[in-house]
Amino acid sequence: MLDLLASPEAWIAFAALLTMELVLGIDNLIFISIVASNVPEAQRDVARRTGIVLALVLRLVLLSGIAWIVGLTAPVIDLGISGALGPHGEPTFETAFSIRDLILIAGGLFLTWKATTEIREKLNPAFTPHADGTGAARSTLSSAIIQIILLDLVFSVDSILTAVGMTDHLPIMVAAVVVAVGLMLLASGPVMRFVQTNPSVVMLALAFLLMIGMVLIADGFGRHVPKGYIYSAMAFAAAVEGLNLLARRRQGRLQAARVRDT
Repeated sequence: MLDLLASPEAWIAFAALLTMELVLGIDNLIFISIVASNVPEAQRDVARRTGIVLALVLRLVLLSGIAWIVGLTAPVIDLGISGALGPHGEPTFETAFSIRDLILIAGGLFLTWKATTEIREKLNPAFTPHADGTGAARSTLSSAIIQIILLDLVFSVDSILTAVGMTDHLPIMVAAVVVAVGLMLLASGPVMRFVQTNPSVVMLALAFLLMIGMVLIADGFGRHVPKGYIYSAMAFAAAVEGLNLLARRRQGRLQAARVRDT
């Protein structure tokens, strides 16, 4: 352990893993913020904190069984279907699926369903079966926690498999996961409040979740989409939305000033 603390390579690996965990944690944080905002206000902090703590527990449990996690990439189902070939002779989709593939596909389908359902409810609040008097969707605390657990499992498996490919030292993985989840816990409150007070940001976050769900499904079928493309698109869309928020805020101040002058 002391050798790791004195090793520059270990600190470089820790920094790389921490960055990776934070980037991958963005998806999880957005989902937790959306789900937690749908429960009664008095229970939102409980749902948010519970979701993030469960994310930490799941990652640590999975890290304790790294050999089993690595085995999840071995094919367990082979449909034996020959798909069309790509320009370089590679198959356009996989017909042999591992447990990891099945988890990603199931998680992607769930995330796609959740995002489309939330978008539909935002567009048609009057027809939302769970709407309250204000038209806001409401979920129970238990259903929100169950949804968070399901997506935590998907994100945790993907996160741990990526970590295994970056370093062989379990203490470095554990330290990076604990620090990353701790930072997520600190950031989750402001993120959820920001999402709640800006309806257009909610729709943008749901669009992100829909895109992530489709990417998970594609990854499960063997069509890997580079994470750089995904997060670059998300950063660009977030920057545009930030400009929209700034413009609306300045317009609101200008209108308020005009009202005072009259």
